Amino acid sequence: MTSVAFPSAGFTDDALRGHWCGHAIYTILQTGYSNAFLQAWAALREQAGRADGADAPQRLHYVLIDAAPPTAQQLRVMAPTNALADQLANAWPPLTPGYHRLLLEQGRVVLTLIIGDIAASLAQLDARVDLFLLHDDAMWTAPQLKRLARLATPRAQLRVGAWHATSIELVAAGFTADEDDKSVAHFTPRWKVTERAVPQDRHALVIGAGLAGSAVCEALSARGWQVTLLERHAHAAQEASGNLAGVYMPAISRDDNPAARLTRAAFLFAQQAWARAGVFDDEQKNGKACGVLQVARDTEQAEAFVQAARHWNYPHDYAQWLSAEEASSRLGMPTGSGWFFPRGGWLRPAAVCDAMLRACGDRLQRRFASEVSTLHRADGQWQALAADGAVIAAAPVVILATGIQSAALEQAAALPLQAIRGQVSHLPAASLPDLPFVLCGDGYLTGAVNGLISVGASYDRDDHDTALRADSHAGNLDKLRELLPGVSPEIDPDTLPGRVGFRCVSADRLPLVGALPDQEKLAAGGEVQLRDAPRWPQLYGLLAYASRGLIWAPLAAEIVACALEDEPAPLGKDLLALLDPARFALKAHRKN
Repeated sequence: MTSVAFPSAGFTDDALRGHWCGHAIYTILQTGYSNAFLQAWAALREQAGRADGADAPQRLHYVLIDAAPPTAQQLRVMAPTNALADQLANAWPPLTPGYHRLLLEQGRVVLTLIIGDIAASLAQLDARVDLFLLHDDAMWTAPQLKRLARLATPRAQLRVGAWHATSIELVAAGFTADEDDKSVAHFTPRWKVTERAVPQDRHALVIGAGLAGSAVCEALSARGWQVTLLERHAHAAQEASGNLAGVYMPAISRDDNPAARLTRAAFLFAQQAWARAGVFDDEQKNGKACGVLQVARDTEQAEAFVQAARHWNYPHDYAQWLSAEEASSRLGMPTGSGWFFPRGGWLRPAAVCDAMLRACGDRLQRRFASEVSTLHRADGQWQALAADGAVIAAAPVVILATGIQSAALEQAAALPLQAIRGQVSHLPAASLPDLPFVLCGDGYLTGAVNGLISVGASYDRDDHDTALRADSHAGNLDKLRELLPGVSPEIDPDTLPGRVGFRCVSADRLPLVGALPDQEKLAAGGEVQLRDAPRWPQLYGLLAYASRGLIWAPLAAEIVACALEDEPAPLGKDLLALLDPARFALKAHRKN
């Protein structure tokens, strides 16, 4: 653990309030943990109850980078009488590498904990920073100061215990040392720095009322946006999000590949967003955070799991490697070895959608049975048009969250999306043992909804057959027997109930999250970097969540909401690039 004091680089509450006055969004970046975060949080809380409460930020972002942050127990020891420290400790994540976003005060205070090397993390940070609180060490040399300058907003302040940089290096990076307090520097660059982009007309159309659309409605409404939700069905969660139950868990790899890092961030953040929306208010009805055991499908995968467990030594509250004997003992019947995720579980996707939409309150207008055939932009507004050309709704911003149906719109037609058929089998709960946690492997076994347990799911490269198939049921029953070798319910696949849905999958199996590319303009231009690829104005996609819609939806919604509000992103630039919808078009453009 690194515990950093800021005796001369801290701040008084009055100085902090004076600096953030008039900022709708205020961002602090700190390197190395100290109780400065608790001080800032308390200052915001205290000002909210005063006459000048309107001058306080609507949202305080606090980015904390630390290679070895304290544990939850250490947080309590560092501030034993602080009630906010106790709240923070209760929300503190498992200390795994990478990004952890915590939503406090219903999201008005957002802590982004980045566990990793400071220099490497700064290089990947996508944020506009108003106040820097820096660890007092020798790393703040000219190259690092320039990196801070690229993050700084106009009039940013920088505070550090003692400078190792020269005044010439400070000035070259755009900073000027304070005449009265040498631990403070002000960002006074000779070049023009743009102000934080604040949207004037905060109204968005969201097309699609599944997990993707519901999550972004909630994320935008929580930020004060007016949202119009358009859905072609009469109710929410009727397409891929309509399954009775779904499993939520991360993925683990020996080399901690991008998929593992992304699903880890998504899995942990989803639980923050669900808590804010009240998804767990009725856990008995909506699902259960009972844990998930991912059983190795064969000896080769079991060995890969063992190697990952030895290498990463994950926190016990994130992932536990269990031998076949340990797993069978916990389950109460024979099963295989695998990863146990104590924070995992199962949820009803429809209940998640309902909770997310309900949390929007009167900021959300729902327009069901409204099918969008065309998108047209005129006078800075997107118009959603019906098949007869009538305008259904209009707004400056449109977010597509309709899965494979998005390809029917001109602006998304060239995206490499594919529909993968998935059939889930519904087994009577009485035909199976009552398990203490969710099982998954090649298939999965959830808790019971209305007396039915979901077992699935098939993976058929078939984009049109909605009828139940006996062979898909038989395949699901085979997966059940692999998970529970001692269980073989006498069930006829020909008469088994179930549900067919269609996963939307991208060419590289990762979601498409962000501004959609304008392929025609890209083709007509020269060589560009991903960040400079031409985009459709204010048109975003939340697509291709495949089989992980429960965990992808909240994080993807947060990414888009932060982009619209110019807030710090919940992931580093390297991982954001892997989700960028323009990645395929840019690759094809370079090849051509």
